[in-house]
Amino acid sequence: MSLDFRMHAERTPNPNSIKWVLGQVVADRVVTASFSSSRSDVCPEAPGSGLPKAGREATGEDGSGGAGPVAVTREVSPLAAPILGIDGVLGVCLGPNFITVTKAEEAEWNDLAKPIVLAIEQWAASGESAFGPGFEPPAAERDDEITAKIRSILDRDVRPYVEQDGGEIHFASYREGVVEVVLQGACAGCPSSAVTLKMGVEARLKDEIPEVKTVVAI
Repeated sequence: MSLDFRMHAERTPNPNSIKWVLGQVVADRVVTASFSSSRSDVCPEAPGSGLPKAGREATGEDGSGGAGPVAVTREVSPLAAPILGIDGVLGVCLGPNFITVTKAEEAEWNDLAKPIVLAIEQWAASGESAFGPGFEPPAAERDDEITAKIRSILDRDVRPYVEQDGGEIHFASYREGVVEVVLQGACAGCPSSAVTLKMGVEARLKDEIPEVKTVVAI
């Protein structure tokens, strides 16, 4: 492990999620990626995928969404897999320089913190990428004008604030005035996420794009 390795934990608005901030790059191949265990729905199923909820969703460097969940092994993520292997952990969100871990309601942070920190330290010492050869970044999609504007606003004005709280937001779809997004990391199951969605995300999009009528989380 580098002598410059630094890490600290931050509470998030979601009592079941804690954000570990590192002094190094974490998500080096995508903007964000979320992984979940088969015991939870932290990582929502991609519409029409027909796949189990255990897996990952990722946002590409161009803001494109993931194609659907895949099984989480060390081949997929040498960082997320061992954390998900800790009893009581339901989800792992990897951001540019942070790792948000979401626990089960009945689990206690006092029991989880030490093994989570150990898993992160072991990954940092290995020098491996957070993503293994089994991880496939989402393919870029061609957007119409409105969809491109929505993605741009989410990336520019919304995602930085969501990431500060250890969460992430993915654009899912736009149709007939309805914007669908996926909230993950600390935002998944957070009591204040509904307020953030309506007062923050929806209001911002409506302000710049008259065609947008409502924003819903899926």
